[in-house]
Amino acid sequence: MALLHLNYRSKVLGLDQELSVILPESVDLEDQELTDIPVIYLLHGMGGNELTWLRNTRLARLVRHTKVAVVMPSTSLGWYTNTTYGMNYFDALAIELPEKIHEFFPQLSTNKEKNFVCGLSMGGYGAFKFAFGTNRFSYAASLSGALDLNAMDHSLIKDEQQLAYWQGIFGDIDQFSGSKNDLFTMAKEQVTHQKDLPHLFVWIGTDDPLYQSNQTAVKEFKNLGYDLKYQEARGRHEWYYWDQQLEEVLRWLPIDYIGEERLS
Repeated sequence: MALLHLNYRSKVLGLDQELSVILPESVDLEDQELTDIPVIYLLHGMGGNELTWLRNTRLARLVRHTKVAVVMPSTSLGWYTNTTYGMNYFDALAIELPEKIHEFFPQLSTNKEKNFVCGLSMGGYGAFKFAFGTNRFSYAASLSGALDLNAMDHSLIKDEQQLAYWQGIFGDIDQFSGSKNDLFTMAKEQVTHQKDLPHLFVWIGTDDPLYQSNQTAVKEFKNLGYDLKYQEARGRHEWYYWDQQLEEVLRWLPIDYIGEERLS
């Protein structure tokens, strides 16, 4: 397994971006041929970056003997969204980045059936947004995701600075429902225009403040006809639980997952 930290130029954002990538090596895979390799795009939450998953989970150990690449980009606090202030993180990460990845690593698959996206919290929102807003990803997983931003509680916006932040990302938050950034709206549009819908995975802890909004989201996506695997357990909004559920996501994905029992 190779671990790479890359600095690349994003034409969309007009700046240099940091990126972490895990690549499988034949020495760990009994000399399997390393072509058409499946890819997981792993998205961080608020306050994270391209190193967050590596620092807080067993990710590197879990995929060591697995024929899969893992791409970990950073959106800073941009919510994987084309912001109102002109930083188009969605275009840069959901559209431009996969093209860059396949330019850098031609051994990685361009097949939709072998491209997946997963994220936690803000990254859960981003993962579903990538899946609904493009035709690139066949599986999308959310761990404690902010899936129903229509339920954004104005009491959480405590001052003008916080209000300015949210408006900078999404515009008028009173007009969020039904907007281009509303996951429910995006999911409905995909059902209308695309027959090959992505498979979805949702995990949420019952003690998580996002628990009720996840219930709403799961019901909505199922009603729209998405194949969705839902799991819940006692847990809060923290890494102890996300580390555990990462392994569940890997087992859910259609990859040759071996796991820790092969680790030395």
